[in-house]
Amino acid sequence: MAVKLRMTRIGRRHRPFFRINAIDSRTPRDGRILEKLGHYDPIEKDQAKQIVLNVERVKYWLDNGAIPSDTVSEILLRLGIKHKYAEVKDARRARAKAMARAKGKFFTKAEKIAAEKSLKADEEAAKAEAEAKTKAEAEAKLKAEAKEVKEKAEVEVQPEPEVETETKTEAKAEVKAEAEVKAETEDKPKAEVADEAEAKKEESDSKEKTDKSDEN
Repeated sequence: MAVKLRMTRIGRRHRPFFRINAIDSRTPRDGRILEKLGHYDPIEKDQAKQIVLNVERVKYWLDNGAIPSDTVSEILLRLGIKHKYAEVKDARRARAKAMARAKGKFFTKAEKIAAEKSLKADEEAAKAEAEAKTKAEAEAKLKAEAKEVKEKAEVEVQPEPEVETETKTEAKAEVKAEAEVKAETEDKPKAEVADEAEAKKEESDSKEKTDKSDEN
């Protein structure tokens, strides 16, 4: 007879409560049990009272070839009760995980979700980096164009130097000479100007007399 250690739910709706029993593997789920070994109350707040188990009887059944279900096996491990079926399960799980890794597949759904999140985060980071690079290049291009337009405008506004022609140079020289003569005339005293005028008049009269004498 193959014996299994498994749980039977007896709690009401929204109030689960499980009994841990030793039962014949051929017996239906709610069939006759061989022995009650304890209970599991997941709603109990005190973790020390969640699991109540007859450890001695559990070990007895395990030594006599009883096979715990996966849930009962986890409960036993939580209580520190090691058994060969947990070791076999861990070895089988590790082997299946290695095979999945060798084929490049995900072993659990959680691993798949984590890998998808990581891939999505990498894609978003790459996209953000590309957008930042494009924005920086656009700003640099706009600055270069603005600088070029500014330089061009400054060149157009700057007046061209005037080229003096020969005529302008001569005109300026004449104006300068007249100004110098005028300044010299204004600087001389009035008496000197009168003397010069009288001397010129006398010179003119003497010249007329000489001309008349020559005619006679």
